Amino acid sequence: MKNALLIRNVLLKGENVDVRISDGKFSCISSTPLSPLPDETLLDGSGFALTPAFYNLHGHAAMSLMRGFADDIELFAWLNEHVWPFEAKLKEEDIYNGTRLAILEMIKSGTVHFEDMYWFPQAAARAAKEMGIRARIGLLFLNSNEEAERQNRECLERIDEFRGKVQISCAPHAIYSVNKETLLKAKKIAEDNGLIIHIHVSETETEVKDSLRDFGATPVAYLDSLGLLKETTLAAHCVHLTDDDIKILAERKTFAVHVPGSNMKLASGVFPYKRCKAAGVRMVLGTDGCCSSNDLSMFQTMRQAALMAKVAWKDPVAAPAVEICQMASKFGAKAAGVNAGDIVVGKEADCLLIDLNVPCMVPCYDMVSNIVYSASNECVDTVICGGEILMRGRKVNGEEEIIAKARESVKRLTNS
Repeated sequence: MKNALLIRNVLLKGENVDVRISDGKFSCISSTPLSPLPDETLLDGSGFALTPAFYNLHGHAAMSLMRGFADDIELFAWLNEHVWPFEAKLKEEDIYNGTRLAILEMIKSGTVHFEDMYWFPQAAARAAKEMGIRARIGLLFLNSNEEAERQNRECLERIDEFRGKVQISCAPHAIYSVNKETLLKAKKIAEDNGLIIHIHVSETETEVKDSLRDFGATPVAYLDSLGLLKETTLAAHCVHLTDDDIKILAERKTFAVHVPGSNMKLASGVFPYKRCKAAGVRMVLGTDGCCSSNDLSMFQTMRQAALMAKVAWKDPVAAPAVEICQMASKFGAKAAGVNAGDIVVGKEADCLLIDLNVPCMVPCYDMVSNIVYSASNECVDTVICGGEILMRGRKVNGEEEIIAKARESVKRLTNS
């Protein structure tokens, strides 16, 4: 049963209004006070602004258990010598505990949807369903990995359970870890079941050089030749792109997921923001996992994306706040397949109450500029996802137990 909500006297686009939410959607926005309906939950919006929520289009949620683990190491050494040996010890309950910790962090920073690519997708899906957030949980494809195949089969056998807020996707890891046969297998499963493709693409110079050597094509061109780049495909990172790559992404309407925090920390390179924008590439944002970005805040990600573009292009008007904010909200919702991202009647009610009395929000000459350049997680008082309250007064149900269980997993993993 969807919550019936009435948010009273809240600041929306420069005006104080009442906002009614019915059946999970915005049903009325009024500049004059609305009378409460029976069984309607009232929220006092005085001192708050109502803004769209955020959509995190690339990550590995349970890597929250690896926050601060193996920092300051080159990507392939980081993967081969540290991350993958650690992951070999993960059990299903660890993924559940780590995903819940990640979801808690995301809710507290205003995110209502995340795209995941990791082990034990059924455990991640269980965590997302219990906590009420939207998610697409990736079925992980790797070369000749029987355990990943078993986990994928288990989810596909229950695919009818993944048609609501929590869905599944096909997530072949990358072209350097997934051969042609397995990529085509993932593509067929996606097509047969109406699923999207979520994959790492052109993250490093090494990946591109190896692709040219092995396939005679860049990663983008190679994936396009196999038919994996579509309107619904999420291509994560997209750092090292040729002009032809950018043209392909634009023509296929593939979403390029900009992951600035991870790209900077691992020194992968700079996302070609202005070139992609000029070509019409659809761009959205992601945080990556906590092992490579350390936090899951979309506020941090937006700020990083905006500032990275300005310094890379030596252009202070590159990546203006309004564009970056739309990448996290309106365009993010589009990539997530949700009719949301703006607060208008008929849209899904995914929104935030932003506390205007938090010091970093004062003064507020421009709401969007403040959200991108100065806001922090502490500004988010209330999170609403599809009309359901996930956080109110910065409190999420069961957060103490979530943190305790995550610590139990970390203790076992580090002592084993």
